[in-house]
Amino acid sequence: MKVYRGIETLPKFKKPVITIGSFDGLHLGHQKILEKVISEAQKIDGESLIITFDPHPRKIIYPKDTSLQLLSSIDEKIKLFSKYALDHLVIVEFSVAFSQLSADEYIEKFLIGKFNPAKIIIGYDHRFGLNRKGDINFLKWYQTKGDFEVIEIPEQEIEQITISSTKIRKAINEKNITKANTLLGYPYPIMGKVVKGERIGHTLGFPTANLSIAEKSKLIPSFGIYAVYVYVQDQKLEGMMYIGDRPTLEKINGRTIEINIFNFDNDIYGETISIEVLAFVREDIKFENLNQLKDQLFKDKVASLSFLEEYGKSTQNKVI
Repeated sequence: MKVYRGIETLPKFKKPVITIGSFDGLHLGHQKILEKVISEAQKIDGESLIITFDPHPRKIIYPKDTSLQLLSSIDEKIKLFSKYALDHLVIVEFSVAFSQLSADEYIEKFLIGKFNPAKIIIGYDHRFGLNRKGDINFLKWYQTKGDFEVIEIPEQEIEQITISSTKIRKAINEKNITKANTLLGYPYPIMGKVVKGERIGHTLGFPTANLSIAEKSKLIPSFGIYAVYVYVQDQKLEGMMYIGDRPTLEKINGRTIEINIFNFDNDIYGETISIEVLAFVREDIKFENLNQLKDQLFKDKVASLSFLEEYGKSTQNKVI
C-alpha cells in the first residue's frame, strides 16, 4: 500500500475505485467497506484507493469542541490500513479552505480533478461541500459527466457502522475491553513515544516505559491496570499497562501511561512503541506504602500473564 500525505503530487491512478471517510478505529463495519473497494477494483482491473482526513474534520469545523474521542490516531490508522490488500491511501489535510469547497467544486476539483475515479463507494447519508449541501443524489447526478459509477452503501450497513463506533467508545470507557476488541475485530491499539519518568517503577523491580501520546483526542482507557502486547524494536512482547494518577505517590499529580514490559530491559527512550490492549486487570487504588504497591504489582503480573495466555489460546487459529 502506497501512502500519500497530501494531494499536491498525486500520480495518475489506474481506474481507481475509491471511498472516502474518517474510518476512525477501522472496525468491522469499516472493514466491510474496504473489502468492497478491493473487490470492485479487482472486477475492473483497477486500483483500490482510500481517502481519509487529518486532522479529523470535527477539529476544524468545531475547534472549541473538546468532546472528540478518537479510536485511532493517523499513524495508528495507517498501520491498520496496511494490513489490507489496498493499493493506495491518500491522507487529505482537512483545512478551513477545504471545508469551504462548494459541492460542485468538491466533485470537479477534488474527486475528478485529483482522482478521476472509475467507481465511488459511498454511504447513503454521505454529505460533502460547503454547508454539507452535497449528497449521494448530487454525486449520482455527476456520474455521466464525471464518467464514474456511484455504488451506495445501504442505510442498514451505515447504521451498523455508527452503532459500532458508539459501542466501542462506550465499552472502552467502561473498561469492557473484550467487547470493544470484538467490535473492532482486533485489539485496541495505543501508539506513543517513550519519555523519561521518575523511575519509581525501576526501584520497585517493575521498570516502566512512560508513554507520551501525540494525538490529544485519542481515547485512552479509564484508570487501572491492563494486560497488553507491546511492539518494540521489531519484537512482540508481553506486558501490563498502568493508566492513572498514581494515588500512592501523593507528590506526583496528573495522568500517566506506563508500560511494564516483561523480560525486557533495553533502553528505548525516545522510541515509538505500539500497545495492544487485551484485558482489564484491576482498578487503580491507593496503597499505604510502596511495599504494598510492590506486592500488588507481583499479583498484577501473574493476572496479566494469565489473561495473555488465555488470549493466545483463543486466537491460535485466527488471523488478527
